[in-house]
Amino acid sequence: MHVGIIGAGISGLTLAYELQKRGIPYRLFEATDRVGGYIQSEREGAYLREIGPNSLLGGSELLNWLDELGLTGQIEMAKPVSKARYIFRNGQYRELPSGPPALLLGSYFSWKTKWAIFNERNNKTTSPPGETLGQFFRRRFSSEIVDYALAPFVAGIYAGDPERLLVSETFPVLLQYEREYGSVLRGFIKNRSGERRQSFSFHDGMQTLPYTLATKLSHLALNDAVSQLQPLPDGRWQVTATSGTYSFDKLVLSTPTGPAAHLLAAIQPDLSAALRQIEYPPMTAVHSAYKRADVGHPLDGFGGLNPAKEGRFCAGHIWSSSIFGWRCPDDEVMLTTFVGGKQAPDNARKPESEIFEQVHRELSESLNIRAQAPVWRKLVRWEHAIPQYDASLAAAKPLIAALETDNLYVSANWYGGISLPDCIRKSQALAEQFGVPVLGD
Repeated sequence: MHVGIIGAGISGLTLAYELQKRGIPYRLFEATDRVGGYIQSEREGAYLREIGPNSLLGGSELLNWLDELGLTGQIEMAKPVSKARYIFRNGQYRELPSGPPALLLGSYFSWKTKWAIFNERNNKTTSPPGETLGQFFRRRFSSEIVDYALAPFVAGIYAGDPERLLVSETFPVLLQYEREYGSVLRGFIKNRSGERRQSFSFHDGMQTLPYTLATKLSHLALNDAVSQLQPLPDGRWQVTATSGTYSFDKLVLSTPTGPAAHLLAAIQPDLSAALRQIEYPPMTAVHSAYKRADVGHPLDGFGGLNPAKEGRFCAGHIWSSSIFGWRCPDDEVMLTTFVGGKQAPDNARKPESEIFEQVHRELSESLNIRAQAPVWRKLVRWEHAIPQYDASLAAAKPLIAALETDNLYVSANWYGGISLPDCIRKSQALAEQFGVPVLGD
């Protein structure tokens, strides 16, 4: 068996590595001169910024896999303070309750919402087809939960709108709990004994992971763009790329939906059209550094999210230097601000000078920053940031699943899970599907 993989992001790299472990021949095509897709780290003097994902979240299984890659010595665990999460509400960042005592005794949520949470176990309603996250949480809990917990959380993970994202596509476990236990809270209690996941990165940034995977691959082809796919009568696939024409027994798409739709246009027009409907809202990230003495806020948490209901310019901020070291000089702090997303896409496209001004103003007001400007800052734009797990993606899923009968597969962040650990697990599972695990796995 010979496997072709198109796209050297984390999904394609992981699949190639796992196939190589199993002795399965493959070729990994990458159109550009670098691997990792959106995973990019950039060091400029004393500053290290993440242009894409900021961290990994996982347990022993993921950590063991990284150890296999020889990365244990480079892992940097998030500082304990990062467990606190803040939400902007009533003019300031307030810590989101992290457990039952804080939830019931604290003042973050109203008594009406507290009662709704307590009474959720008696909620006998069930989810209709096509229910959004907003509808689900409003039905089982309250609008306050949606506005001041769910919405900022969804904006932080998906750059999305809870009134558009489907619960079946984003967090299907919630529907499972509702079906099996009649209650989301009861389901969490029954399953809370699972392993606790940890947040971590690497000393030289997240880019360490894809670069390490790439060094272990024997058949990675950079600057080798695929221009055409052709099914052959014997069930194999013919791939035309910059370097030539190849035949594969199985073919895997590990690209964003745009390139995938282009390659499928002539052979799977219905799926190609469906993929073009999957939305990626724009996002702009601003990295700012200030002298620690000029910042009045203790920055004692992971960061602060801004609910759409509060009307802020920014979607939220990660307090990067509070989570990991080696991000800026010791007498400074680094903040990563996100602008745009599904709820405010136009903000991401504003001129750089306006974005800088608005970001500095909001940071100064909410974090008590006394400086006239940051001592250092950078901006990066993603016109197509994160795929939205909404009705358009749900409509494409049956068409994607049907591809496997023709030896064509998808392993990408827009199908079956968006996070980096999701992408790693999906590619590992696909490699096992293609061939038996290596001894000792």
